[in-house]
Amino acid sequence: MVVGDISTGTDVAVIGAGPGGYVAAIRAAQEGLDVTLVERDAYGGVCLNHGCIPSKAFIHGADVAHEAGNAEELGIHADPAVDVAQMQEWKSGVVDRLTGGVEKLCKANGVNLVEGTATFADENKLRVAHDGEGQGSESIEFEHAIVATGSRPIRIPGFDFSDDPVLSSRDLLAMEAVPDRLVVVGAGYIGMELSTMLAKLGCEVTVVEMLEDVLPGYEDDVKRAVRKRAEELGIEFHFGEGASGWRGTPNGVVVTTETEDGMETEYAGDAVLVAVGRQPVTDTLELGAVGLEPNEDGFIETDHQARTEVDSIFAIGDVAGEPMLAHKASKEGVVAAEAAAGEPAALDYQAVPAAVFTDPEIGTVGMTEAEAEEAGFDPAVGQMPFNASGRALTMGDSDGFVRVVADAESGFVLGGQIVGPEASELVAELALAVEMGATLEDVAATIHTHPTLAEAVKEAAENAMGKAIHTLNR
Repeated sequence: MVVGDISTGTDVAVIGAGPGGYVAAIRAAQEGLDVTLVERDAYGGVCLNHGCIPSKAFIHGADVAHEAGNAEELGIHADPAVDVAQMQEWKSGVVDRLTGGVEKLCKANGVNLVEGTATFADENKLRVAHDGEGQGSESIEFEHAIVATGSRPIRIPGFDFSDDPVLSSRDLLAMEAVPDRLVVVGAGYIGMELSTMLAKLGCEVTVVEMLEDVLPGYEDDVKRAVRKRAEELGIEFHFGEGASGWRGTPNGVVVTTETEDGMETEYAGDAVLVAVGRQPVTDTLELGAVGLEPNEDGFIETDHQARTEVDSIFAIGDVAGEPMLAHKASKEGVVAAEAAAGEPAALDYQAVPAAVFTDPEIGTVGMTEAEAEEAGFDPAVGQMPFNASGRALTMGDSDGFVRVVADAESGFVLGGQIVGPEASELVAELALAVEMGATLEDVAATIHTHPTLAEAVKEAAENAMGKAIHTLNR
């Protein structure tokens, strides 16, 4: 029996329950609006279920095993045995706890939850198809809609994720055993995070990358620290080579690469991980029904309130453009929800931090020195190496540095780059400095706990002022 079509109404319809969508739904409900959140897969989206959280769980597990097995200098001698199936079970428990929490938070805030695939019927109506035979569909009329459908891994020609040896990041994070050998296509942040994690778990990793270095978009000294550590872990890099095909063998897979001048090379592994980036999911929405069309990069264009060209429709997160970061999606969700409620909310992207969970970690925010010069500033730059940090040395993790970029005339902090232990945490201080318009003197005059890694941020600010104590001034 097919359930008949029903029709309901809501103030705000949110499509997608990832870190952008569920945050938007909760904030809109807090603003007193009736909210309906439609999700076709799992609450928490890719981030909580198949991306950010699972990968960080495995990265932490790999770090624990690697540190325990490589601490002879500290007088610790161990040969840890890694049970990946048990690690997978632990990871799943973390995911279940977080996704269950999202569902409970939505319900506690009065958000109506609907499972199914939403498409636009017109500028004020959605059609939601429910999964399962005989489940039917429903129509939802809305005053405002917020599109938060996220992204999916980019496919490259000749590499279909439906083929067993060809893995996406989602496939890899569902593994029950570590492959002995893996060919990784792509040395961006996803490829580097997963390659580093696998190497620490004992996998022989070969990375092929079309560009000439790892982590495009980051400064050379930042990339150099990460690449050096990866090579020490045994990761083998081949730059200037694009993956052109693969074939199965009795022992796994052979990946063929090709250079710009046509030179071919083959690399063997048990499987191949394709990690060349992500693309926005817009093809499920029937955007044509409301007169919207993605731009040439596949994104839905929005204004300072995350509003599209159609006044009743907002777009947030990965579908709305770079940077494709969960915390950026959440911020856009808050702004879109408040704008839908009539609040004067607006987006400001100058202080959006980014983190890469490699070894060492990377944390960046705001402008680099080159970007500051290009923007017309006379940059004052200060740096503190972690090999001069007492806390970093006591952790046995002293590679990298903190760098602060400021305007020389006013002292206002413009940005910062951190590569080293806990960089993803330390960058929050610099993000706050950029957001609030703090100066170098503000950061330097703030008393930091000793001994901590955070002292390096203070020292870098003092270095930019020519007043550093624990490192030589420039």
